[in-house]
Amino acid sequence: MIRRLISLFCLMLLSACAVTDVNVYRNESPKLDLEKFFVGKTDAWGIFQKRSGEVVKRFHVEIEGKKVGDDLVLDEHFTYSDGTKQQRIWRLSKTGTNRWSGRADDVKGDAQGELAGNAFKWEYVLLLPVDGTTYEMHMDDWMYLVDDNTLVNRTKMSKFGIDLGEVSIFFRRRL
Repeated sequence: MIRRLISLFCLMLLSACAVTDVNVYRNESPKLDLEKFFVGKTDAWGIFQKRSGEVVKRFHVEIEGKKVGDDLVLDEHFTYSDGTKQQRIWRLSKTGTNRWSGRADDVKGDAQGELAGNAFKWEYVLLLPVDGTTYEMHMDDWMYLVDDNTLVNRTKMSKFGIDLGEVSIFFRRRL
């Protein structure tokens, strides 16, 4: 039993070390410019999948992005497949060359992100309410610009280092 626990721990430790650096994408194009992509109106469609791969929620998001001073503000309006609605307002700030931070009411602390080529890596802790209890979920977002008007977002959701599910979102700028 102890051997199995040690093996499991080592496997988890090794998988945690296998993280892709965003700079792998620095030469990829088209180059992602967050302000250029998100200022204006954007639609997004997504799904949430449990660890097993089962889709448990679908959603549509209407996003209005605007510059407010030096910040990029994203006003997101979610409509879920069960009819529930949610709003999240992100306030993103450029903190250095290709580095961003962001805040939203349902995010603990600051989100941190880095941009390289066509990719943006974004990490934060989402405060997720479930049946009267709020859980702190680690969100590991990867966004990839496919063309000037299409962005794909893959997010791994975990708690205590254990993957709980994935979110896939496809963004399309309104022209």
